Amino acid sequence: MRTRLTAPGAVVALLSGLVPMTFAAETPSMSTVLITGSNRGIGLEFARQYAEKGWRVIATARDPANATELAALVAKHSNLVVEPLDVSDNAAIDALAAKYRGEPVDVLLNNAGWLGDRDAQALDRLDYATFEEVLRVNTYAPMKLSQAFLDNVAASGQKKIIAITSGLSSLTNTTRFGSLYFYRVSKVGLNMAMRTLQAEVRGKGIKVGILAPGVVDTRLLRQSGWTGEALEPADSAAAVIRNIEALDNQDAKFTLYDGTNVAW
Repeated sequence: MRTRLTAPGAVVALLSGLVPMTFAAETPSMSTVLITGSNRGIGLEFARQYAEKGWRVIATARDPANATELAALVAKHSNLVVEPLDVSDNAAIDALAAKYRGEPVDVLLNNAGWLGDRDAQALDRLDYATFEEVLRVNTYAPMKLSQAFLDNVAASGQKKIIAITSGLSSLTNTTRFGSLYFYRVSKVGLNMAMRTLQAEVRGKGIKVGILAPGVVDTRLLRQSGWTGEALEPADSAAAVIRNIEALDNQDAKFTLYDGTNVAW
């Protein structure tokens, strides 16, 4: 389903109570997915849909206490746990990896992303502090997470590392409009990092996917200034999950939500 965006912002209903931090029960045979940026948008839908499929879900959020929709999911699904994680914090990533040391992670889903201040990445006012922030979240963090959880992924049955990229990172297709320099460059860097990672971990049987979710009705999209048609997060997430399930090669292709390959 597609919606048309006409105004920024969204209203979120607040739910009271603390977010449970442990599984009520675990089944050793469950497949496990670790998802970054699970508090809203596509990340929240990834957590919801994997939980409904019966997966063991480790959903991370920078501020779990205010991730009210994620807390509501925890109340419904005993196979979903929330972990605090700021992906820009190396020590936090290392601590989470230490907590789950020795536990297989079938799918490491690097979903967390940051647009950055749109005005600060216009050609006439490029702000390099903003550039560093965007690169830190979008490019470096997935590399760090992949490094930290590599043994977990290698020990799993499915052995998949996924990076959520953007169609704006396609060099071939960047001809229609400018702006968003930092976001675009960060996603190009992510793509290269994942291609390089695939070359390095192929011998371990690990498969790396570089997946674009399409134009999706999220806060990030609204901050970008987009006012055209957009996919619902639930529809995009379902399509991306199908692509993750279908991932059976070790080529790290750049794939759109509908299964088509995107030109680099």
